[in-house]
Amino acid sequence: MKEINDLILPEEVLYADDHEWARMEDGIVTIGVSDYAQDQLGDIVYVELPDIDDVYEKGEEFGSIESVKAVSEMYMPVGGKVVEINSDLENSPELINQSPYDDGWIIKVLPDDENELDDLLEKDAYIAMLKGSE
Repeated sequence: MKEINDLILPEEVLYADDHEWARMEDGIVTIGVSDYAQDQLGDIVYVELPDIDDVYEKGEEFGSIESVKAVSEMYMPVGGKVVEINSDLENSPELINQSPYDDGWIIKVLPDDENELDDLLEKDAYIAMLKGSE
């Protein structure tokens, strides 16, 4: 497993306490799991995705990731309607391991309230949280 200093944690994304990330672009929030989460899970073998047009509240479970080690639920960092899913993950779930912020994104959401992004952590705060849990 990676040391915290070796993790890829882009500045332009926000992080949830339970290791999802969110990036707002043109009114749409792209959501995935952090490099820390994919590293902890190990080799990802399956991703359970929601359906397009599903609506979730912030904090609600929207799917799960199965690795050779465990199954882990994913939770909405913001509430809203799913407008796109990364269907590439159905046949290539390992994209999350290879590129968690680019090819390994999971869903895109039209947020109910953009202000919910304010509750998420910036990179430095997320790193501090990770160090506190060691």
